[in-house]
Amino acid sequence: MENITNINWYPGHMTKARRMMEDSVKLVDIVIEVLDARIPFSSKNPDIDKLANNKFRLVILNKVDQADPAVTDKWIAYYKEKGFTAIKTDARNRKDVSKIPQIVRTICKDKIERDRKRGILNRPIKAMIAGIPNSGKSTFINSLAGKASAKTGNKPGVTRGKQWIKVTKDIDLLDTPGILWPKFEDPSVGMKLSYIGSINDEVVERHTLCLGLLEQLKKYYCNMLTERYTITEDMSEEDALRRIADVRKCLLKGAELDIEKAERILLDDFRSGKLGRTTLDYPEEVR
Repeated sequence: MENITNINWYPGHMTKARRMMEDSVKLVDIVIEVLDARIPFSSKNPDIDKLANNKFRLVILNKVDQADPAVTDKWIAYYKEKGFTAIKTDARNRKDVSKIPQIVRTICKDKIERDRKRGILNRPIKAMIAGIPNSGKSTFINSLAGKASAKTGNKPGVTRGKQWIKVTKDIDLLDTPGILWPKFEDPSVGMKLSYIGSINDEVVERHTLCLGLLEQLKKYYCNMLTERYTITEDMSEEDALRRIADVRKCLLKGAELDIEKAERILLDDFRSGKLGRTTLDYPEEVR
């Protein structure tokens, strides 16, 4: 990817949140990590693997309604191969999320059996939910708990504190703030996190962001760009932005193309799924 910038975005509240998670993980039996199905590798925080060492694990690929279904299935297989229980969900779909408690019980069956042998019959399973900002974690919790237990928003950093939520009579869930990690070894990871809005839009210049996103989309989903904006594969990314401005009638005074407005349209169309179901991470590229 040519249009890449090095991204360093690790606000102070994330340092505080990580320390809080280090303390809290000792209290839980299972860590549930919510990934964004559009970037199932780039949205997986390596720090959570370290924090959750020796805990039961469940990996959830969320926002599957916006991701390429064939690639999502490959990622489910990839994470199962790595030893995780991995499932796909659309957090806004209560029916989709309703299967989670039984999956958690199945994963924690050894813990439940140990408690039973000790005569402990009513101790709830304690689960921690973790993930990057804007992964849909709070929406997932609200669907799971059946009420507005967690604050939601389409910007990173909505959840700041920790809170315990009663999911079922035998499962307690600890919500935690979305955290990133201090340094991205691969700059493209930071860009992909920026494409989906997990990094604040002020961090990466929008023009650079859109050029990188167009390069990715042209590579894998050029048909969607053609259908929505009449962009063709041989166009440069700069010409593609001009085409979006022209097709969507983004004009300044004197009929000059409004490129900034075209950039906002591209990002909004991608993040909302209006372009179609897209995935920007591929297992064969990270094996």
